[in-house]
Amino acid sequence: MTFAFFPAVDLRGGKCVQLVGGVPGTEVVALDDPLAQAERWASEGADHLHVIDLDGAILGKRVNAPILGRIVKRLELYIQVGGGIRTEEDVGTILDLGVDRVIMGTAALKDPDMVSRLADRHGSDKIMVALDVKKGDVTTQGWQKTLGRKAVELGRLFEEKGAGSILFTNIDVEGQQKGIDIQPTRALVQAVKIPVVAAGGVTSIEDVLELRDAGAEGAVAGTAIYTGKLSVRRTLEALRRQRT
Repeated sequence: MTFAFFPAVDLRGGKCVQLVGGVPGTEVVALDDPLAQAERWASEGADHLHVIDLDGAILGKRVNAPILGRIVKRLELYIQVGGGIRTEEDVGTILDLGVDRVIMGTAALKDPDMVSRLADRHGSDKIMVALDVKKGDVTTQGWQKTLGRKAVELGRLFEEKGAGSILFTNIDVEGQQKGIDIQPTRALVQAVKIPVVAAGGVTSIEDVLELRDAGAEGAVAGTAIYTGKLSVRRTLEALRRQRT
């Protein structure tokens, strides 16, 4: 698998937003047209996209589903989607839109066997499990509650259950534009055989390359690409130069 760079489009209240540490009310960015932002990243060369329904993650209701539908219909990109996906029916509905991969969070943590059923039904490559970590502990319900369990432990569990990949988010550095903390990502990558996509704190091309060199198979960038600290176009160019 070629290392993938995922610009993030986070949806809240019909807008494209970026929060600090996932906390509502800390919007660094709030833009009225999420589809236009997705098209912007595509125009800069992105062939992958990371879409999260924050209202869904926090409220358990996918109120931004119509926006997601427009993004998937308009853009021919590899799109992974998460946020408020609580049932097996939700997964089927989202995949039917043409989404490439569905990110399971709270529902998978509550019922790990759901991952096995979904992988059997749709294929493991369609099922990604989110492990969002705050101060070393995996969180749930839109990062609002901690489980007292570690990412390495749960990463191995979900690999056994049939997940095709893991989204690992370091909440401690999320949205702060101060760079990544590579150690937690490296530990998880070394603990599992399935692909790990890393998020949280990605602020520079060097951050992206460091994640790739640590064995991650993808990186998600959010706030930094909206504030201009990180260029999608230049990041993709750097990755191509490294490959050649």
